[in-house]
Amino acid sequence: MFEKLKNYAAKQLELDASEITPDSTFESLGIDSLDVVEMIMDLESELGVELELEDQKIATFQELADFIESKLN
Repeated sequence: MFEKLKNYAAKQLELDASEITPDSTFESLGIDSLDVVEMIMDLESELGVELELEDQKIATFQELADFIESKLN
C-alpha cells in the first residue's frame, strides 16, 4: 500500500518519488489537508472502501498505508 500511495503522490502532486519514504510526513513534502482529502477520495473510489480519517492522527505515508490496509482486511 505504501508504494501505491508513493506513486499516487508522485504523479498527482508532482513530487519526486525518491523523496517519499515511509516516514515522510505530509507537511514535510508540502502536502496540505486538501491534497490529503483528494488522495483519500481517489483511493476510496479505487479500492471500494470508506476511509474515515476524522478521528485518526495520521501524519506519515506509512501511517496512512497501515490505516488503509486495516480497512481492507
